[in-house]
Amino acid sequence: MLMPRQKVPDLVLPTLDNGEFNLGSDGSERGTVVCFYRGLHCPICATYLTELQKRTPEFAERGVKTVAVSSDGAERAREMADKIGAGDLRIAYDLSLASAREWGLYISTSRGTTSIGIEEPALFSEPGLFMVTPEQTLYYGSVQTMPFVRPHFSELVGALDFAIKNEYPARGEYTGDV
Repeated sequence: MLMPRQKVPDLVLPTLDNGEFNLGSDGSERGTVVCFYRGLHCPICATYLTELQKRTPEFAERGVKTVAVSSDGAERAREMADKIGAGDLRIAYDLSLASAREWGLYISTSRGTTSIGIEEPALFSEPGLFMVTPEQTLYYGSVQTMPFVRPHFSELVGALDFAIKNEYPARGEYTGDV
């Protein structure tokens, strides 16, 4: 399990239009929002990533970069980018399922063709949303077992405003006896 204020796993992946993404050297002032999504087959992911694309400039105004990550290959990642009109949002692909597990993501098996007529991969990761500091430590994390009911990006932007203004630390860091 990832722990707040502790280093998260390394994440180095190709992106569609921005060269290699390397979380350890992303170079943002306040951190990076890493949004793991299920893949092209997921219509809920397309809606969710459309919202992240829309909010990416708001994150940038606060010194935070964004990246969407899946285990899809380049072709399916490109289809998703085209579908959501990804402009400012970086799209990374070829996430290994071993890396997904390191991040604490749940893995699902294919149920065949989805409601939008796209075949699910044999195995793929379920969603996760993380805010990682420039030091590559966990500030915020949310993982899911299902594609439904995800954190709202507008709320995360608002939370960042509060955290920046109040120098609010990452919470949930205690690992001692209870």
